[in-house]
Amino acid sequence: MSGKNKEMHPDAPLKHAGHKRPVTRRDFISQSFIGGTAAVAGGSLLSLFASPRKAFALSSDLQALVSSCGIATQGAGKIPFICFDLAGGANLAGSNVLIGGAGGQLDFLSSAGYSKLGLPGDMIPPIVNPGTQTNDFIDTSMGLAFHTDSAFFRGMSERMSAATAANSNGAVIPSRSDNDTGNNPHNPMYGIAQAGPTGEGADGSLLGLIGSRNSDSGGNSMAPAMLIDPANRPTKVDRPSDVTGLVDVGDLVGLLTQADAVAVMESIQRISDMKLNNPNVQTEVTTDAVIKDLVRCGYVKSADLAERFGDPTQIDPAQDPLIVGPTGIFSQAEFDGDGEFRKTASVMKLVMNGFAGAGTITMGGFDYHTGDRSTGEIRDLRAGRCMGACMEYAARLGFPLMMYVFSDGSVASNGMTDDSAEGRGKGVWTGDNSSTASAFFMVYNPNGRPTLIGGTPEDQARHQQIGYMRSDASVETSSSPAANNVNLLVDTILLNYMALHGEQGLFSTQFPTSSINATALDTLTAFEPIVNGTISG
Repeated sequence: MSGKNKEMHPDAPLKHAGHKRPVTRRDFISQSFIGGTAAVAGGSLLSLFASPRKAFALSSDLQALVSSCGIATQGAGKIPFICFDLAGGANLAGSNVLIGGAGGQLDFLSSAGYSKLGLPGDMIPPIVNPGTQTNDFIDTSMGLAFHTDSAFFRGMSERMSAATAANSNGAVIPSRSDNDTGNNPHNPMYGIAQAGPTGEGADGSLLGLIGSRNSDSGGNSMAPAMLIDPANRPTKVDRPSDVTGLVDVGDLVGLLTQADAVAVMESIQRISDMKLNNPNVQTEVTTDAVIKDLVRCGYVKSADLAERFGDPTQIDPAQDPLIVGPTGIFSQAEFDGDGEFRKTASVMKLVMNGFAGAGTITMGGFDYHTGDRSTGEIRDLRAGRCMGACMEYAARLGFPLMMYVFSDGSVASNGMTDDSAEGRGKGVWTGDNSSTASAFFMVYNPNGRPTLIGGTPEDQARHQQIGYMRSDASVETSSSPAANNVNLLVDTILLNYMALHGEQGLFSTQFPTSSINATALDTLTAFEPIVNGTISG
């Protein structure tokens, strides 16, 4: 193909002659007419590690009152969870994460299969460079095998240190899903909030579920209907100002110092408590004790918010030097100039600092079969930078992280190449193709690289790739329950999240509607546990 393609800005809308006119919000997001935004699900990890956020610790007196009122300060202690919802049908397999046959990622496909996945014959994984006698197209520095020219890999490598990569690992799941539709029940957030021994998974001290859209899932793709909890429906968050706006402690903190404001609120609570405890004071309501408890705990909650969040800069991602600035993951210019970076920073700030336990980052514009390769490469590179930022921020704080990446359908190439600078000589994406679809997840563990299940390298390879593709790069639909059923793909992710806590044996109890056979759980699990039930310091 000619190298004269005009490169598209990563936020430019995609106008496809073969597609219907965009009508729904999902159509506009996937074709980049509007941007995807961010989602988080609560689950605090405060004081569970040697966190630098010591300023959020409560006084002992207030802590006791907070506990008696049932106000969450530490959540369920679960591993933080962030997922990327790439709207429009992104390429995940082959050109990004390597994918193979029944033997795992390095059980190589045919040349024609790799061509369909966008790799020309001189860039396919089996080739050995005669000059170096090494394979130049496979990189396992992050545990999971990526193509060395993967835009995801290049973007992640920009943001992750070598030490972060060394403590990371991942797994890929070949799995079909419908192209260009929000009807795929991809989003696992409700399940993550339930993935615990008593049905309590990632829970929040400050937030419940928050999403980029006013939808049941809070993201581009749907949530499985059987997991939806109407009481936990997402609220929208998509920028740093939304993060700082989550807490309003009133005018008192502005008039007094933060410590004095807390002292005043605690005094009001004690005076109120003395009044309510007077037996002569009756609310004249049949549930008198309940009413008094609500009043008492209302004052406690105000004091708690003032003590932990009275200074809004403490939760502002824009003012975190680990995120923005000379020592930050993003430069000030990058942060100011790219809404996707600001969105990612907002979610990872909340999740990794314990203000929230899980989050969805929706990114639009991945319906990129535009007659070139450069458009998809540019957008994949930015997505990789955002993924790498989340992993690196987890490492800087010393927290574990599970990061999940999915998209609605996928794309394929007919073998024609784009030799422009950004096309990089790879195959042009010429159309949608659900048979080439997949999902993958990465795990960061501050205590060392997560260990794959299996006693031999061959066995471990089959746990790192859950299911497989045929030699022609089509998902083998009988290779795993997740291969041809998006609901079961979500269940597989939930199983692996529980397994990281050593709780996979509880999966069938916590998710009884799943059709995954209890005897198949081990074959669908990638890693040995990295924590025992909950995270502790």
